[in-house]
Amino acid sequence: MRIGIFTDTYVPFINGVTTSVLMLKNALEKKGHIVYIVTVNNEDLHYKYENDDKIIRIPGVPTGIYDYRLTGIYPLRVINKIKNWNLDVIHSQTEFGVGTFARIIAKQFGIPLVHTYHTMYEDYIHYITKGYFKKSSRKLVEYFTLFYCDKTITELVVPTKKTYELFKDKYKVDRNIYIVPTGIEVEKFYRENNKIDELAVRKKLGLSKDDFVILFVGRIGKEKNLDLLLSSMKSLMETSNKIKLLVVGDGPDAPTYKEYVKKNNIQDNVIFTGKVPWEQVITYYMISDVFATASTTETQGLTVIEAMAASLPVVCINDESFNTTVISGLNGIIFNNRREYKKAIINLYKDRDLLNKLSKQARIESEMHSSKYFAEKILDVYKIAIKNKPKHKIPIIDKVSKIINGDETDEKDDNSKS
Repeated sequence: MRIGIFTDTYVPFINGVTTSVLMLKNALEKKGHIVYIVTVNNEDLHYKYENDDKIIRIPGVPTGIYDYRLTGIYPLRVINKIKNWNLDVIHSQTEFGVGTFARIIAKQFGIPLVHTYHTMYEDYIHYITKGYFKKSSRKLVEYFTLFYCDKTITELVVPTKKTYELFKDKYKVDRNIYIVPTGIEVEKFYRENNKIDELAVRKKLGLSKDDFVILFVGRIGKEKNLDLLLSSMKSLMETSNKIKLLVVGDGPDAPTYKEYVKKNNIQDNVIFTGKVPWEQVITYYMISDVFATASTTETQGLTVIEAMAASLPVVCINDESFNTTVISGLNGIIFNNRREYKKAIINLYKDRDLLNKLSKQARIESEMHSSKYFAEKILDVYKIAIKNKPKHKIPIIDKVSKIINGDETDEKDDNSKS
């Protein structure tokens, strides 16, 4: 099968969507399929062609949200190059920018379009509105989400039941929605596959051999609720000064949180690494004792699966994004509030038998989220999309030419046929 994946984020830019796309690409190629990538050029305003033209990078402009860039100009030479790929299916990973381009190409050449909805946009609109027009902004997000995820695609994929319920219960979408949790290459995070000098890495970070390290990996933004983890540290330090929090990542609220740490005199127990290349993040899983997150804005939370593969028990907030992965008392602990979080950390710190039990089970449970199974489930959706693909092409470029030449047929009749 010849598959085109359209995404606004791709390596070297690292986030959950990038990880999902990369895992899917690698798994599909292992199964013998040919995968092409259309993405954004985050470096400059030039078109780039890589990997024997199997990767096209389109220039984009900064959006002001982290490092995201938005594209909007698609020259004919790029369209022709994609046409020559002879794609069987297009898989869009974004609603805007390159996602719009995916819809144009799918319509132009009559290619079935599968779309994965990754981001709960309602949790991120504060970056644009700065707190103003909150209600109207949410309605606008709902409108655009329904348009891009219901009206312009062949099949819709979501990673969790939480996202499924957003469409079915809140947005009242009446269409097939496939729940396919993103898989990862779990074997990359197995401890036996990552022989590192843990003591040396700890020493470099200012950690001792017997420090109990709580790990957080992700963007440092208010939506990740890092406040809960940080505000618990003073109390945890009263139990033991050996309890440390390691924050791996960067983001717009990093300066605010660093100032909070300094103001509350917990800087000796909270370590910020800053931005870390994806391939080096594994090192931090290896030197940690538990993984913690209080985020309620995830659609799945791939870092949780990565942590489990690295044999780390997961201490996470009670959220539907995690409930199908983390089973409290089996491979981690689920908490509802700050008090329960602190209790969970203290129990794991004091009870090494419990820590080891959850650690072993976390590794076992992670295997259920391998990229191999992820690819197999996505391939099933591709086959359904191909079966249900539009019967008529909608040649957008040809239609534009006809309009310019003044010989366009009745638009209403054209639309009814398509």
